[in-house]
Amino acid sequence: MERMSWKISEPGHFEVDLVHHCGAASEGQYVHTLQMVDVATGWSERVAVLGRTQKAMQEGFRRILARLPFPILRLHPDNGSEFFNDHMIRFWGENIVGLKLSRSRPYRKNDNRIVEQKNDSLVRNYLGYDRMDTAPQCAALNTLYNRMWVFYNLFQPVLHLIGKTIVNGRLKRKWDKARPPYRRLLDSKVELRHGQLDELAAIYSQTNPLQLRRRIRRELEQLLDQPGSQRNKGQLVDALAS
Repeated sequence: MERMSWKISEPGHFEVDLVHHCGAASEGQYVHTLQMVDVATGWSERVAVLGRTQKAMQEGFRRILARLPFPILRLHPDNGSEFFNDHMIRFWGENIVGLKLSRSRPYRKNDNRIVEQKNDSLVRNYLGYDRMDTAPQCAALNTLYNRMWVFYNLFQPVLHLIGKTIVNGRLKRKWDKARPPYRRLLDSKVELRHGQLDELAAIYSQTNPLQLRRRIRRELEQLLDQPGSQRNKGQLVDALAS
């Protein structure tokens, strides 16, 4: 049990978390967001899964593996049994050779500080805390996450921590110049999966980020129009402005 270092510069070291969309009661089956964030580049992956059974978790990770353009070297979730059980450990052993698994310390949310921040900005700011427990809601959320995958990985600049100092007894953090994860990935010279470099370049050149922002907003509103949603669209935090 540990905390991943912020000094990691090699892509492939992911903090992982599961966001619950259960509303005020956790009974029954409901939607979860499985989120992974790469420490070095800020590259983020999100998928919605209905329930957190072995089958649901494996299907969620398979969706991520199918589109992630670079190798996973390490996964660092919390202590949830949905991550650490014999079935999931066997799943990763069969899918990625040499993968390192580690986990955060109990009751230390700051051990997964990067993915926790993205849980707020890229999940809760969009969806709030209402309950989602239907297959159509899960499918609509994955459609929304597909659009967000393009916008937040290819176009949205992120900062990367490059230093910490103590000045007059206070911690001072130093950040580098903000760049999109896509640019950080290219600058890292990491070997991408076959064909991924050309595919990402094509998506980047063919996408209008302003139009994409508007489409994300429309699809979010459509999701919140589905039966069962209780969130008032007029009270939404404008997550796209963050």
